[in-house]
Amino acid sequence: MGATLVLVRHGQTEWSLAGRHTGRTDIELTAAGEATAKALAPALADVDFDLVLTSPRLRARRTAALAGFTEATVEDDLAEWDYGDYEGLTTPQIRESVPGWTIWDHPVPGGETPDKVGARLDRVVERVRATGGRVLVFAHGHSLRVLAARWLGLPVQDGRIFDLDTATYSVLGDDRGQPVVQRWNVGPTL
Repeated sequence: MGATLVLVRHGQTEWSLAGRHTGRTDIELTAAGEATAKALAPALADVDFDLVLTSPRLRARRTAALAGFTEATVEDDLAEWDYGDYEGLTTPQIRESVPGWTIWDHPVPGGETPDKVGARLDRVVERVRATGGRVLVFAHGHSLRVLAARWLGLPVQDGRIFDLDTATYSVLGDDRGQPVVQRWNVGPTL
């Protein structure tokens, strides 16, 4: 049996609610974000994880703590995509000057390239597979979508096919040597 990777996207923030790209900006969870982060605890509590990692961003660390993982190890490679000049903007705002823009297909002035994001998340995949056990990570929408794509051996741009809501968990694993999605975008029950 290979490694199992459980992904948790952080709880709702004012910016995630508004659809604003939030990479480096450290913002708090909303009250609803805190409630749903706490609601994740029962689904995760009975699992024995060999390693628990979190993005360095406050919203991910807070979600980890509220879900019962106060001792999660900070892993810089789990940080959200660096949106550079587009930090804080919504996709419709960016498309006013760059029609058809997506994070997956267009440059991000002052930010990260898909190759750079993929390289850091490949390091996370290697670390998880080296454990051979169950690993839990707390991170962000785009970084987790890239992580899923890379786990499955897909290009970074295929992260576009993995829609991911706030305060949800997903499970990636292995089926006879083939990386697979076991569960995706599962929300807590309030």
